[in-house]
Amino acid sequence: MGKTSVGKTILVTGAAGFIGSHTVETLVKRGDHVIGLDNLNDYYDPVRKEGNLREVAEHALEGKWPGTFQFLKGDIRDRQMVSDLFSDHRFDAVVHLAAMAGVRVSIDDPGLYYDVNVMGTLVLLDAAVGRIGAKAKGASSPTFVFASTSSVYGNTKTIPFVPEDPCDRPLAPYAASKRASELLGYTYHHLYGLDYTVFRFFTVYGPRGRPDMMAYKVLDNIFTGCEVPLYNNGNMHRDWTYVEDIVAGLVAAVDHPMGYEILNLGRGEPVLLADFVKGIEHLAGRPAHLVPAPMLDADIAYTFADISKTNKLLGYDPKTSVPEGVAKFWTWYQSAILKSASQKS
Repeated sequence: MGKTSVGKTILVTGAAGFIGSHTVETLVKRGDHVIGLDNLNDYYDPVRKEGNLREVAEHALEGKWPGTFQFLKGDIRDRQMVSDLFSDHRFDAVVHLAAMAGVRVSIDDPGLYYDVNVMGTLVLLDAAVGRIGAKAKGASSPTFVFASTSSVYGNTKTIPFVPEDPCDRPLAPYAASKRASELLGYTYHHLYGLDYTVFRFFTVYGPRGRPDMMAYKVLDNIFTGCEVPLYNNGNMHRDWTYVEDIVAGLVAAVDHPMGYEILNLGRGEPVLLADFVKGIEHLAGRPAHLVPAPMLDADIAYTFADISKTNKLLGYDPKTSVPEGVAKFWTWYQSAILKSASQKS
């Protein structure tokens, strides 16, 4: 299938997830033809992911947006499936968001993290340059946009974090797997001329957020009483970045192939974890009862994105302040989680 009249043809992996579903929505809204790929694994409840897909698909099918959306359930490690996908579609871009996420969980199962995050990325890279799957004669490779993480910086002493940092001291298998995939991207750029943009995400939050993310966990603690650790008594700074700002960066990279670049996607405004929690408590009108816990060896006390390079190359300018973003997340949580729970009971 070639390029359609509605715009670019784009593959989004991890399409049913938090950032993936927002990315699909934004692309379809602007008129792109999006193929979404996700294996709907049980890292968290697949019903949540199916709900994300439903929101996007219903609007697309109703013709409310000019683009189109097709979903395929599949695993990025399945070479034959990926080969067939690239044979059937001539992609202008690949936004690769599918991954096993989470610093702490990766310590328990590093093999799975490397299998999905590195080998899965390798399968997609092989398809993108025509090593597997058909490639039309004279067709260029798609622009490849890769989701990495601020965790690759490890316990760097360079503050704010700059993309030029060597990032050669990862503290957990998750970070190491993402750094390995960044380097694979350079190899494929060097050998095959693939345009490969790496984005290092900084603490993304917002509607449809994963249940293992801090904003979500604090509200779960307040309303369900589930135990949630507060590491280092909340004396940790994070560069909280609203999901719509992250997606704006991803879409800009789809439209601007740059060879090989590593860029930060953050807000550039670290906020103390304890203050972030207080903001959520204020909106909820109730206190959280978090359990004090020491900071883990795989964790760091401070993240701070230098976004000047991203701004220069892509015009990236995050719009949503932390108070605004937390308020939007709280509104979503009330509607999607609390209301749903009350209806079931």
